[in-house]
Amino acid sequence: MAACKCEQSQESQYQQLQEVFDKYRNFKGALIPLLQEAQEIFGYLPGDVMKKISQEIGVPFSKTFGVATFYSQFHLKPRGRNIIRMCQGTACHVRGAAKVFDAVSTDLGVGRNESTEDLRYTLETVACLGACGLAPVMMVNDDTHGRLTPDKAVAIVKKYE
Repeated sequence: MAACKCEQSQESQYQQLQEVFDKYRNFKGALIPLLQEAQEIFGYLPGDVMKKISQEIGVPFSKTFGVATFYSQFHLKPRGRNIIRMCQGTACHVRGAAKVFDAVSTDLGVGRNESTEDLRYTLETVACLGACGLAPVMMVNDDTHGRLTPDKAVAIVKKYE
């Protein structure tokens, strides 16, 4: 997943976006690929970028916004460099996932699907990570961590600072 691209200049990002428009010019069904590549450039989908996409391919903004909000792969707010996904599936729930989530949430000072002010972390919940035997489980970026306790989860997250 793309994280915040704050280190790039806005001018550079818009130049890249123009190159993406050129790539998909006269390409039927370009909305989703355009949104994907725009998100890769900006780290999320700012409203002005979605408006520019709508104008460029001649679709109403309502359609662009509808697609961006329908698919969970798209994000309308900046996300942290480290994406923490906390499993809330049945096995994790039964083994204390709520307490693990609460500990990480409290430590970071953010709630469900929020990012820290410094954009170091985004805390998300997911229905299942597919590692039920390791419940409760979380992923930080592409790393899976299981058999968590609240203290263990907080300690793991701190390693990603």
